[in-house]
Parts: sequence; C-alpha cells; structure tokens
Amino acid sequence: MQTRRSIVGSLAIGLLFASSQAFPQDKKAGPTIQVQLNYTGSGTVDDKHKIYVALWDSPDFMQGGGTMPVSLQPADSKTGTVTFTDVKTIPAYVSCVFDPTGSWDAASGPPPSGSALGLYSKTPGQPEPIKGTAGETVKVTLAFDDTAKMP
Repeated sequence: MQTRRSIVGSLAIGLLFASSQAFPQDKKAGPTIQVQLNYTGSGTVDDKHKIYVALWDSPDFMQGGGTMPVSLQPADSKTGTVTFTDVKTIPAYVSCVFDPTGSWDAASGPPPSGSALGLYSKTPGQPEPIKGTAGETVKVTLAFDDTAKMP
C-alpha cells in the first residue's frame, strides 16, 4: 500500500511538472503607470486630507452608473506621485478626487459634496487613454484645481 502511494505521489508530481513545462505561464507583467499630481486648488493636502487617484479600464466611468475603478491609490501631497503596477487593461484611464473634509475613505460611497475632481485629459471632459506595453513605465501628469467639484 505504501509503495502504491509513493507511485501515485510521484506520478502527480511528474504530471504537475510536465504540465507546467508544456504550458508555460506568461510571466510578463503589464505596464506600470505613474501619475504625477499637480493640485493647485485651495485645499490642504496631508495625511488626513488625501487625493485619491483612480485607475479605470474603460472611459465609461464618465457616464456614471456605478462603474468601479480597477485600483485606487492615495496621495498625501499636492504634488505627490502614485504608481499602478502590472496594469492588466490597456488603454487605461485615471481620475482623482480631493476630499477637503478628510472624512471620505474612498470606499464608502461617492465623494462628499465640494470635493475637487481631476481627470487626465487633453480635451476637457474627455478622459485621455494611457497606453503602454508589458514592462514599460508610462508617466503622466494629472493637473487639477477646484474648478470641477462634486455637487
């Protein structure tokens, strides 16, 4: 019985090894997107009053309807940088929110009224696609102020 278990165990390990060789896994990581923020609004950005940068896989987030970001990164400075690694969907899009109250955690519903909004865009109101290839680091600057705010 012991010999039978050893043989079955050896076969299982051999099959596992063979299958990993026959179907190599794609080890290439997606691109990295670095977002340099430039908030020129009147609010104070610090560890309690953060800017949250959202990564989106489609421009459809502009339509509303409860679309959720792929990833969210906080920044605690008006000129901070956030980094999204191994981005799976290209093109990607980024937007940001600054909560001047310091009460929003970016997970408990929409931002509070009066929060400043930013969008990486070359044409106002239209999200600009961010493109990149596996292993590449793409750097973008997202400049915003207090012009666009949550109602």
